[in-house]
Amino acid sequence: MVLTISAGFAQNTVGLLSYDPMKSFDGYNLIYPHRQPNVYLINNCGEIVHTWEDSAQFVPGNTAYLLDNGDLVKTKRTVSSTTDRIWAGGGGATVEIRSWDNDLKWSYTLNDSTRRLHHDIAVTHDGNILMLAWELKNVDECQMAGRDTSNLDDREMWPDMIIEVDPDTDSIVWEWHVWDHLIQDHDNSVDNFGVVAVNPNLVDVNFPLDRRHPDWMHSNSMDYLYQPMPMMDIDMIMLSVPYFNEIWIIDHSTTTAQAASHSGGNSGLGGDLMFRWGNPEAYRSGDSTDQQLFFQHDAHWVDNYLPTSFPDYGKIAVFNNRAGEDFSTANILEPDFNNYYYEFLMQGNTWLPEIFDKTYMHPEPTKLFSTGLSSIQRLANGNTLICSGRFGYSFELTPSNEIVWEYKTPLQAGSPVDQGTMLSANANLTFRMTRIPSDNVAFDGRDLSPKGFIETNPNINFCDSLSSTMDRFVNYDLNVFPNPASDQLVIEWNRPEEVNITVYNALGQMKTSYRSAGGRMYVNTSGWESGYHFILINGQASKVVVIE
Repeated sequence: MVLTISAGFAQNTVGLLSYDPMKSFDGYNLIYPHRQPNVYLINNCGEIVHTWEDSAQFVPGNTAYLLDNGDLVKTKRTVSSTTDRIWAGGGGATVEIRSWDNDLKWSYTLNDSTRRLHHDIAVTHDGNILMLAWELKNVDECQMAGRDTSNLDDREMWPDMIIEVDPDTDSIVWEWHVWDHLIQDHDNSVDNFGVVAVNPNLVDVNFPLDRRHPDWMHSNSMDYLYQPMPMMDIDMIMLSVPYFNEIWIIDHSTTTAQAASHSGGNSGLGGDLMFRWGNPEAYRSGDSTDQQLFFQHDAHWVDNYLPTSFPDYGKIAVFNNRAGEDFSTANILEPDFNNYYYEFLMQGNTWLPEIFDKTYMHPEPTKLFSTGLSSIQRLANGNTLICSGRFGYSFELTPSNEIVWEYKTPLQAGSPVDQGTMLSANANLTFRMTRIPSDNVAFDGRDLSPKGFIETNPNINFCDSLSSTMDRFVNYDLNVFPNPASDQLVIEWNRPEEVNITVYNALGQMKTSYRSAGGRMYVNTSGWESGYHFILINGQASKVVVIE
């Protein structure tokens, strides 16, 4: 049962809409809404617990990340873009590191007549910062690269590049340019001529055929993966490229010289694409019926704030914005990666998998529809947090597809609104929402007491209304063993009263449930399917167990 609390028994329209604290994942929600300068941390009751304020002359550009030491890494740009040489949606300019107390510790700006930061950043394992940027190519450069310039507005293109900046020296220590990895079959008298269909690791400079705007790729998210391994470390970058309707992965183990070539690095591919997925038509290996991604956002490896034993750990999550005419989906896919050869496996001329591993939808599908922005996050208790960016609407789903938390960003064009205000699409744009576990080290010793609400005239009695429910929170000290298990599983907890134990498989399907008392029970698992399972007590405490 979802608890909906509101003043005067009227349904809340902004801020916190509903909340079941027994089933929701405990944490703090990081948001950086559009058209205003502040980064907010809110608790699950919708109350502000911390704010990183900025001058009203700045807006997001577009992301912000909280580091384990409590520092915030954020992107921003000025409100006005009329003087910017390169401008399109998602444009940025500056990356900052700010302390928990909002002191400026570092700043880097790239926004000139030929290059501009945009959309996203990623912090590497050694503290450097990867930044997405556009770079200008004039009509002569486009023509020499094999672009059909008759299908090009403004006689120029802004292909994407990535720079890696060391904050200690302000120097660019690595870079990658898609312009070094092109293929074309338009003009055999210029560069990059070849057969597109037999070069899937290269990017067709004339795809998509109907894309005339200079903002050619519009990469809207970037993620970084580093895992030390016995033979060779995994060191990769993932991009979401919505105008190609694809996810790309490139090798970051290269030098800058190798990243500009077609060889080198752990993959041996240099800066060519190691993996691309979502639209085989982009490299002549399929048609429109094979497309599975539709202007996607927030492509990332499932690893943030999660144990390595988590069922989806290491897979890829992505928000599939235009999956249907009037609905969006959030999805999980699992590429087939051979660590020995450092390569993603293919079937024929396309990369695996053939289909999504999981698809998440709103219980009422059309209530999740955002043509742009948006995010998905898998949570450690098995729930999934989804942000529908164009409506500033975020919600949390249990494995059984029950909504247990809802929040609507209470802003209109960047200004707080009264509780009760009805907001339409695009009024409260929210690029992403991230749930950070309450026990994260970034919060050690921090003041996280409630400090009001974003909305004006809020329902200040919300948490008081939940007091009777909050009293039911119990530390069960849940333990399951052996893990992995085969024929028998022991479940222990530290309460004598009868509890409800439920078991979900990795697909979120409830497989069985028990009522038990006494703090221990033995479960015969010989008939359980192999793989990961979630064990929950009273829908609250949870553990992941592997059945062999």
